Amino acid sequence: MKVFISFLGLMISLLAVQVCADPLPWPLVIAHRGASGTLPEHTLEAYALAIEQGAHFIEPDLVSTRDGVLVARHENELSDTTDAAEKFPDRKTTHTVDGREITGWFVEDFTVAEIKSLRATERLPFRNQSNNGKFSIPTLEDVLALIQRERVRLGRSIGVYPETKHPSYFRSIGLPLEGALVSALNTAGLDASDDWVFIQSFEVGNLKALNAMTDVRLVQLLGTSEQQPYDQTLADTGLTYGSMISDQGLAAIADYADGIGPWKVLIVPQDREGNPYPATDLISRAHAAGLVVHAYTFRNEPKYLIKPYNAKPQVEYERYFSLGLDGVFSDFPATALKTLPR
Repeated sequence: MKVFISFLGLMISLLAVQVCADPLPWPLVIAHRGASGTLPEHTLEAYALAIEQGAHFIEPDLVSTRDGVLVARHENELSDTTDAAEKFPDRKTTHTVDGREITGWFVEDFTVAEIKSLRATERLPFRNQSNNGKFSIPTLEDVLALIQRERVRLGRSIGVYPETKHPSYFRSIGLPLEGALVSALNTAGLDASDDWVFIQSFEVGNLKALNAMTDVRLVQLLGTSEQQPYDQTLADTGLTYGSMISDQGLAAIADYADGIGPWKVLIVPQDREGNPYPATDLISRAHAAGLVVHAYTFRNEPKYLIKPYNAKPQVEYERYFSLGLDGVFSDFPATALKTLPR
């Protein structure tokens, strides 16, 4: 019996590896913080819903607890997305994160056991609040285990697209993110260049460090043209996201990363009244540099849709896919999937 069980476990593992090595579809639908338009973001339930809807990848943003465990939160300040203020009123404090002084409750001041006692809340007031208090905060290991179970259950590939949040800050307080992330991926058998993994970051230095630590794909996130990666602010290099999308900048990114993740307005600019300008050539120039392009963030609510889309999110997706975009980060992956080019 023990031999049979061991053999069965081996076959399941081999199946998971085989599923993981499937070719990537085009374009990708990346569930932004899970199906975060429907359920509280960065919960196993939001990730599971996105997987059930057919998302190709789920995206956990990663921050570190005091005891060095990576957990899925968009920010290290917890009051917007958890009940930390209610359960730990005495933990309110002030930290300076990426040059900004912030007062609140911070994941790095809690152990993973304490984080596990918290419950998630919906961050945006105009979205459904009925699930507040129902779901716990997952660790990276929880997320990877969910993906593994769902790969076997569904018999299809499911990717993970983690983002390292505030890596310079966490390194400065003795909680570097990179080693813990790579270790967790390696343990899950996700360490090859064709595995369904992308690691993303708004900073440059930690992506270069990760490039020496793992063979999985890396993506340089890009904010507004005038902004700087925070590690470049610290180093006083003068590098901005605007300079990074020049031909020279894209060639430099290609030395350490496999793709870019631009704010979608860098592809289709708009004025302050929501009127679009002609599309830029960023996608074609990135492709010429050997980089894939995954843009953020696509949402269904009319407040996020510029005038020509007439409050119809599918029109926005169709516009971007027609420009050759390789993937979208979406709060509503089911909507994105319905508009994929056929």
